Amino acid sequence: MDDQLNSHRKGVIAALAAYALWGFFPLYFALLKGVNVFEISASRIVWSLILVVIVLTILRQWPAFKATLTTRTAVIACALGGLILSINWTVYAYAVSNQAVIEGALGYYINPLVTVFLAVVLLRERLRSLQWVALAVAGLAVVILTVGYGRIPWIALVLGVTFAFYGLTKKLGNAPPLAGVGIETGAMFIPALIMLGVLAQHQELTTTQQGLGTSALLMGLGILTVIPLLLFGYATPKVPLSLMGLMQYTNPTIQFILGLVVFHEDMSPTRFIGFALVWIALTILAVDGLRPARHVRAVAN
Repeated sequence: MDDQLNSHRKGVIAALAAYALWGFFPLYFALLKGVNVFEISASRIVWSLILVVIVLTILRQWPAFKATLTTRTAVIACALGGLILSINWTVYAYAVSNQAVIEGALGYYINPLVTVFLAVVLLRERLRSLQWVALAVAGLAVVILTVGYGRIPWIALVLGVTFAFYGLTKKLGNAPPLAGVGIETGAMFIPALIMLGVLAQHQELTTTQQGLGTSALLMGLGILTVIPLLLFGYATPKVPLSLMGLMQYTNPTIQFILGLVVFHEDMSPTRFIGFALVWIALTILAVDGLRPARHVRAVAN
């Protein structure tokens, strides 16, 4: 019992650490001001893969990695996840560099709602009444936010949709955390090198134009990317899904506060109303999610 409790506590700490690190990402990305967003995304892929290779070697995990490569479903899912993740990273870098941190936070707030929507469209799951209400409220929120921004909040939608699809690939692939990250970044390694080559050819590669500080920051993206992914992978099997679902809001909440307090982004009354509706939709979803858990406990007792 004590071992199980310690494992649970370690999992919770690891999950909170991962979500907190993701939440503070805008502060790091702000240091890369002036760097092409495609260079940021490509560098993130390259240095993440290099770090994964080093960790695999130190921990002697190459046999486990090779075993994962023999599983066709895992390889396809992880490769697809790498493509989706690269899109997510590029849009996220664009959001921070264009004073849209709050809109980026919105993307991770609506992620659970997008996941529910995908369950209906792709997995043909039947929703409960409260889930439909949550989706309807979220839909109204998007309409109001469109009015508030004067455009469709595409950054939030792309981040929410891509991360939901990424979660789906993780579920389908079911690969070990380190091997999964290795395959994801490995699948995008050549495209990332090509992108860096194209930028260099057009003299848009800041690594060759700015000082060592910028190069060091780009290299640091590897550490910044891999550590929270490994923490997340460590926590997932140790923490109940319902608790993980609640803790995931740590990330967008930190980003939201940073957008308001540190980056001083505009937040009109209309946008506040839109965000409030999203929070209401998430509350409805959380309440609905707790009901089956209570029913299971009641039956068990």
